[in-house]
Amino acid sequence: MSGSFIIDCYAENPDSKPEQFAVVAIDVIRATTTATTAIYLGREIYPARNADEAIVLSKKLKDPLLMGEMGGHVPYGFDLTNSPVQVMALSNIPSGYFTNTRRPLILVSSSGTPLMMNSTNNIAVYLACLRNYKSVAKHIAGRYEHIAIIGAGTRGEFRREDEICCSQVGQELRKLGYVAEDTRTQELTDKWINYDHEIIREGNSAKYLRRSGQVHDLEFIMHHVDDLQVVPRLVDGYFVDAQHFD
Repeated sequence: MSGSFIIDCYAENPDSKPEQFAVVAIDVIRATTTATTAIYLGREIYPARNADEAIVLSKKLKDPLLMGEMGGHVPYGFDLTNSPVQVMALSNIPSGYFTNTRRPLILVSSSGTPLMMNSTNNIAVYLACLRNYKSVAKHIAGRYEHIAIIGAGTRGEFRREDEICCSQVGQELRKLGYVAEDTRTQELTDKWINYDHEIIREGNSAKYLRRSGQVHDLEFIMHHVDDLQVVPRLVDGYFVDAQHFD
């Protein structure tokens, strides 16, 4: 199947895409990196739009861990922030009540999880980050005629790391026979064909992680690129690895 793709930013344009589009949601720093890492580790993970929705959802699940941030702050009563490093740490500590890998995770973020939940009426919702962008593109190519690659963005800005990841997915789809639907998509895809990976460190998201003492997450993201074949797909309110589902 040949097809087409668009690239857009949720922070700039939160309108839902037409239902016939499969959505690839991208929030590199940090929601989609956190979720992809969790799935790789065998965690069951549920997204929520905000902290209130997460609390409601927590009452329906067995002993979940609340994980995330809103406006850069961990909501009251949450166990963890929106951090791939903290997800990894759960598997590195001897198992117990708090670290038991059977406990589901509920994830909230300022832009990433609202983007995911805003796309639930689409034909499919996948997650991509720098860890798995090639695997996601390869998996969805040929399954859908129209694909929307959406960066979460923050504070009305299409963040650099999301632009780069959207571009990488677009480049992979183009190699597989897809074409850009509009001029902006074409320009964004071409913009990051040749780039120095270190440029991510100069973006506002990276600056925030340094200011807030969370540079460990930045270093994790910078050193984990194209290293996973996990393809997260949102199904019935939680993420599955689409390679075992589609």
